[in-house]
Amino acid sequence: ELLVPYMPTIRVPKSGDRVYKTECAFSYDSPDSEGGVYVCMNTFLGFGREHIERHYRKTGQCVYLHLKRHVIEKVPGASGGALPKRRNAKLFLDLETNGDLNSDDFEYEDEAKLVIFPDHYEISLPNIEELPALVTIACDALLSAKSPYRKQEPDSWEEELQASKHAKTLVQLDNGVRIPPSGWKCSKCDLRENLWLNLTDGSVLCGKWFFDGSGGNGHAMEHYKETGYPLAVKLGTITPDGADVYSFDEEEPVLDPHIAKHLAHFGIDMLQMQVTENGLRDNDIKPRVSEWEVIQEAGAKLKPMYGPGYTGMKNLGNSCYLNAVMQAIFSIPEFQRAYVGNLPRIFDYSPLDPTQDFNTQMAKLGHGLLSGQYSKPPMKSELIEQVMKEEHKPQHNGISPRMFKAFISKGHPEFSSNRQQDAQEFFLHLINLVERNPVGSENPSDVFRFLVEERTQCCQSRKVRYTERVDYIMQLPVAMEAATNKDELIAYELKRREAEAARRPPPELVRAKIPFSACLQAFSEPNNVEDFWSSALQAKSAGVKTSRFASFPEYLVVQIKKFTFGLDWIPKKLDVSIDVPDFLDINHLRARGLQPGEEELPDIAPPIIIPDDPKALDIDESSVMQLAEMGFPLEACRKAVYYTGNLGAEVAFNWIIAHMEEPDFAEPLVIPAFGEVASSGASVFGAVGLDNQPPEEIVAIIISMGFQRNLAIQALKATNNNLERAMEWIFSHPELEEESEPALDMMDMENNVNANILAETGLEGPRIKDGSGRYELFGFISHMGTSTMSGHYVCHLKKEGRWVIYNDLRVCASERPPKDLGYIYFYHRIPS
Repeated sequence: ELLVPYMPTIRVPKSGDRVYKTECAFSYDSPDSEGGVYVCMNTFLGFGREHIERHYRKTGQCVYLHLKRHVIEKVPGASGGALPKRRNAKLFLDLETNGDLNSDDFEYEDEAKLVIFPDHYEISLPNIEELPALVTIACDALLSAKSPYRKQEPDSWEEELQASKHAKTLVQLDNGVRIPPSGWKCSKCDLRENLWLNLTDGSVLCGKWFFDGSGGNGHAMEHYKETGYPLAVKLGTITPDGADVYSFDEEEPVLDPHIAKHLAHFGIDMLQMQVTENGLRDNDIKPRVSEWEVIQEAGAKLKPMYGPGYTGMKNLGNSCYLNAVMQAIFSIPEFQRAYVGNLPRIFDYSPLDPTQDFNTQMAKLGHGLLSGQYSKPPMKSELIEQVMKEEHKPQHNGISPRMFKAFISKGHPEFSSNRQQDAQEFFLHLINLVERNPVGSENPSDVFRFLVEERTQCCQSRKVRYTERVDYIMQLPVAMEAATNKDELIAYELKRREAEAARRPPPELVRAKIPFSACLQAFSEPNNVEDFWSSALQAKSAGVKTSRFASFPEYLVVQIKKFTFGLDWIPKKLDVSIDVPDFLDINHLRARGLQPGEEELPDIAPPIIIPDDPKALDIDESSVMQLAEMGFPLEACRKAVYYTGNLGAEVAFNWIIAHMEEPDFAEPLVIPAFGEVASSGASVFGAVGLDNQPPEEIVAIIISMGFQRNLAIQALKATNNNLERAMEWIFSHPELEEESEPALDMMDMENNVNANILAETGLEGPRIKDGSGRYELFGFISHMGTSTMSGHYVCHLKKEGRWVIYNDLRVCASERPPKDLGYIYFYHRIPS
C-alpha cells in the first residue's frame, strides 16, 4: 500500500538505460561504504548517504533501492571448519572483492531493500508476496543490469578483433614501393592526418570520418572500390606489438597475423631484433628494467602516505596517464578552489544526470583526492581483532575514477579505448574541456595560458612579421648533440653491438646526459618554415621562425620532446637524462617585438586560387582536428577553417559558435565555382560581394568575436575584405570601437572555449596572467617504456616541503625523485 502512490514513478530498466548501482554520482561511496548506495528507481542513478537527500529534494523521487555489502566473519562449524552465515543466498552485486581479507575467515553478504522517502520506510528484499509485480520486476532488472561502463570501456580493442580472412592469402604487388618512417601524405589530396597504407600496392591514402574519429576524404575507400585491395594499416599505429588494420571487404577493424611480413614488403621493419621467449627484444631488457626501477623507486622501502591530498587512484587498465595528470592538476590551488571550493554550488546546480556533467565530475574527483575520506591509515593491530569479531569495516584507500574516465573520454577515439595514451595529449584534452565548461567567474586553466610571439623572417628580403598565439605547454626539444658523455655513449654502443652479435647479455645501460641549458637554447633557435610565401617577394621563399614568450604563465608546463620515429620506422623514446633544475629563470626568452632597424613584411595576402576540385583546397588539417577533438562534426570543422582563411583554431571556433544553429552546419563543404554565389551567403575569402558589400561569411566571423556589424563592414571595406587585416584595422582604430561598443552580449560566453575577447581583458587578447619568468619545480610526470603507446606513467609532487610519489593506488614519501628522467614538468611562478 505504501508503494501505490509512487507506482507511476517506478521504471523497469531498458537495454539502453545506464544503471549506476556500484558508485555514487557525487562521491566515491559504493555498496562497500558504511552507508551503502541508494539507486533511484526512476533515473537509475546511485547516491551515497550524504547525497541522497539532494536528489530527493531536486526531483521529488521517493523510491530507492538501497544496496549494501557486508563483510562478516565465518562461523566455525562442528567439524572445526568454517560454515558461512548468510542473510542472502548469493552475492548479487558486481563489485570487486577486498584482497586484504582472508577468504578462509571472512565472506561477503549483499543486502538489498526498498527505501521510501522522506520517512525512510524500509522494505527488505526479496519480498515477492507483498510487493506489486512491477516493483519486483524492476528490482530484479536493476540488480541484474550490466555495468554502465562496459560500452565505454571495452576490455581491450585488440582482444575483440578477429583475424581477417584475407590475411593469409593476401597478394602483395612487387612494385618496388618503399615507405619512409615519416612525412607521409595522401597521394590524392595531400592530407597528412588519418592516413592508411594499402597492404597490397603500398598506396598511402586518407581514411574517412568513421574509421576512428579522425577526418579524411575517403580516398582509401575509393581506392578499394577501384582495385578490390582489401587490407590497410593505419600509419602512426605501427609498434613492435602490432598495428591497427582495417578490412574494407569485411567492413571492420581486424587482426593481421602476418602483419610483420606484410609491412616488411614495403621496407617497414616492425621487429628489428629476434623476439625472446618473454616477448622482449634482447637489447630492451636491461634499459627497460633499469628505467622502471629508477622512476618507481623500486629498490627503496617507501613509507606510505595517508590523509587529504595523499589519495591514490586505481588503474582501470592503461589509465595511469589519466591518474598522473589529474594528481598534478589537483595539486594546484586554483583548481582546488574552482572545483572543491565550489563543490556545494556545483552539486546543487548540477543537471538531473550529474554523471554527464563535466564540472560535477571534476568536483567529485577533486573532493575524492583532497578530502582524505578515501585515504585512511590502517587500524592499529591491537584493534583489528576486536573489530573483526563484530563486522569488518573495510578501509577506503584510493578511488576508482571509472565515471570520470567514461565521461571525459566519451566520443574520443583514443582516450575512450583501453590502450595507453600520451599524458601530454590528455593534458591538452582536459584543458579544452575546462575551457568549454566555465565554473565561476575565473577559469582555472588560465593559470597555464601564455602568449607566444612568433617572429617570421624572409631569408631573401630580410623583412619580418610578428604574430601571437595562445599556448599551454612549453615543448623543449632534446639537444642530443649537446650530450656531455659522448665518449661513454660511443663505447656503450660498441659493447652493445658486440654483445648482440655474440648473443651475450647487454652491457649496463649508459644514458645520454643532456644539459637543460642546451634544450632551452634549441627551443630559442630559428626553425625553417615550410612552404613560406613572402609578401615582400610575392612568391614562395625560404623563411625562418623563432618563438618567444609574449607573456609568462602563473604555472609553466614543460614537455621534454622524447618521442620520435626511428629510421627503422618504430616509434621510440629518447632514453636520456636531463639535469632539470629546481629553479628556472626564462626571463631572457621574453618577447621584444619589432626592433629598431627591422622592416616589416608588407601586409599582402597570398593570391587566392580557387581550384575546380574543392577537395584540392589547402585546409589546415591540424586546426580541423583541434576543433574535431572538441566534439564538433568534422565537416563543420572543415568549413570553419576554410571560411576563416586557415587563420587557426581559435578564429575558426568563433565561426562555429556563430553558425551552430544553421541547418547545413554539419553538411559537407561545397565551394561554388568562381563568380558563383555561395549558398547561405558563404562567399570565398577575398571575393567581393555582388553589391560591393563585404562577404557575409567574413562579417559574421567578426560579429562572432564581439564587434558590431557596422564596424565589421567598415573594417572589411578598408582592407579589401581581408579578415586578418580587418582585425588589425579594428585594433588600430580604437576611437571607432568606442563609438560602437563591442556587442559582447551576442557571444555565448558559456560555450566559448577560446574567447579572445572577454570582459576582463577588453580587446587586448586572450586571458593571461603575466608576470616574472622565474619558477620553482613542484611536480613532474615520468614515463617508462619505449613509446607513448605502451609503458607506464608515474607522478611525483612536492607537498609540504617533501617529494611524494603517486603510482596509481600507491602513494608514498619519495626518497630519490628521478627529476632527470621526467617527461612533463610543472613549475610555479616565484612571487617577485
